[in-house]
Amino acid sequence: MGACLADVVTFPLDTTKVRLQVQGNVGGAPSKYSGIFRTIFTIFSEEGVGGLYRGLIPGLQRQLAFSTIKLGCYDDVKDMYSSLIFSEDNRPTKTPVFVRVLAGSTTGILAVAVAHPTDVVKVRMQAQFGNNLGRYANSTDAYKKIFTKEGMKGLWRGCLPNMTRNGIVNIGEVVTYDIIKDHLIHSNIMSNGTPCHLVSAFAAGFCGTVLASPVDVVKTRFMNSMPSQYKGVLHCTTVLWRELGFAGFYKG
Repeated sequence: MGACLADVVTFPLDTTKVRLQVQGNVGGAPSKYSGIFRTIFTIFSEEGVGGLYRGLIPGLQRQLAFSTIKLGCYDDVKDMYSSLIFSEDNRPTKTPVFVRVLAGSTTGILAVAVAHPTDVVKVRMQAQFGNNLGRYANSTDAYKKIFTKEGMKGLWRGCLPNMTRNGIVNIGEVVTYDIIKDHLIHSNIMSNGTPCHLVSAFAAGFCGTVLASPVDVVKTRFMNSMPSQYKGVLHCTTVLWRELGFAGFYKG
């Protein structure tokens, strides 16, 4: 429930990110959006609050499915890896970082594999504006049209880069969180407590986002594209590099 509430609060920022990432792609407008606040203001002035929350339903569906699988299976998968790697006598009292990374990445990839269609619909609805606004009437219409026109392959379009992105985020966040927290404590900069954990989590989230942004941009553009636009994920990456250069991988 908390994850869904957070998704509702931050959804306009997610919509802003998607609009910036798909510029020049299907339905994109290269000069229409620039910067977070200008993009939010443009969407709000042209489309109202509804524009900022377009795609919220599949976004909540994604969050529910993703969080349930990723968090619900995490402890069991972590215990499974621990039992496979360590014997009963040599099992450490504190689960090593690399085991947590393995468990987090595994459950994250599993969650993406199951919940991916909700992400595709969310991205496509968020990308709608202007003449492209009537592409999908609602989330149900989006699921139906994507399946009818593109088949099951369309609903799982961009699944591999989505899995890759999730794995990078998990590794980046978990590893940097532990490193930063231990450094703050052992260097006597902060004591072990809530403020230290919040600072470490903020820094870890920042690092995870920076590392995963290139894959996230490719994933979003590929999800939002028509079947004939790109030959594959690699072609999408090449086109993005050719058209926008290095900065294109950090749009949004």
